[in-house]
Amino acid sequence: MADATTNRHLSATVLLSKGLTPGKLRGLQRISNPNGTLTMLALDQNSSMIEMAQKALKGKGQDREPTYEEVVEAKLDLARQMSPAASGVLIDAYYGAFSAIATEAIPAHKGLLVRVEKSGSPKNKLGGPMGEYEPGLSVEKIKLMGADAVKLLAPFEPSEVISAEHNLAFIEQVADDCRRHDILFLLEPVAFPFNGEKKTDKSFLDRKAETTIESARQLSRYCDVYKAEFPGTLGHGSDSQLTDNLHALSEASERPWVLLSAGVDYPDYLKQVKMAMECGCTGVLGGRAFWKEYFLQDGDEARSKFAATIGQKRVADVDTVVRENGTPWFAKYGWSKDDLASIRASEGWHFRFAPHAKAAGGTGGHVVRAGEVY
Repeated sequence: MADATTNRHLSATVLLSKGLTPGKLRGLQRISNPNGTLTMLALDQNSSMIEMAQKALKGKGQDREPTYEEVVEAKLDLARQMSPAASGVLIDAYYGAFSAIATEAIPAHKGLLVRVEKSGSPKNKLGGPMGEYEPGLSVEKIKLMGADAVKLLAPFEPSEVISAEHNLAFIEQVADDCRRHDILFLLEPVAFPFNGEKKTDKSFLDRKAETTIESARQLSRYCDVYKAEFPGTLGHGSDSQLTDNLHALSEASERPWVLLSAGVDYPDYLKQVKMAMECGCTGVLGGRAFWKEYFLQDGDEARSKFAATIGQKRVADVDTVVRENGTPWFAKYGWSKDDLASIRASEGWHFRFAPHAKAAGGTGGHVVRAGEVY
């Protein structure tokens, strides 16, 4: 876009036209690799992590759920051991965020994403999830705690209209809040079985790819980074069809998109990642595929060793694929690193920025005007 030989600058409007205001842009930079790809680790799971820990405790003769403290320590251990290979870490506020910041289990130079939705939201009579905020949490609180991005999981099935309309309204509300507080918004719609279906049913598997692509077409416009499921199922359809689906997903998404892991086994996730990176994907935000065997290890020391060796290596190996073959977030918009380096904001831009926010120079005070020397 920009011609370096003429020193022509691009206007900041190229960023603003994509919703990338200063706070959002800074958050995107913070969670990215230097080349604009994203390798992110998900540790925000609560229900599934508690279930895994409970099974491990039962295997040792303790028929109980893990305590709050035990869940906190597990999340901190996983973050501490595996974050070195990631560009950013997603964590929940209830168990993880404050402790991870205080202990630097998520180091200060790594991007911090915080989940905003309630874990295990209520369902309607057809089994459609009805998303809602985590009690006691808000976009504003996530911004105030110093996070770089807000993540919202919003199950979405266009053919289940009750939950679809409810969750769309929820998405719009979170998007508005993120704009107001100028924080990056990462949206994660996922398909779900309903009306008596199971995830293994043919009816669900047959429509999963279509749901994933159509959800991106309808919802990606509301966010800054789109987190998508693999559009199909390995072994349920040919690799050629899955590749076509991935290209269709990239075309449907109006924003850079990253691939979630959905708890599949790591070898399957690695294959999905390799396929996705060849089809326009910008990176990953993977969780259980990296670390789900953690609670199967015998004792705290063995768990930490697993996370520091096998877990970290998995993230590092995926990171290599992402950096080598992923599409940088700015390339999604047709920009280069040189284009970004040429962008300049006009004098007085901060007067137009965040007009709802309090600023110096109100009634009865001196108003500084653009161009005034002071």
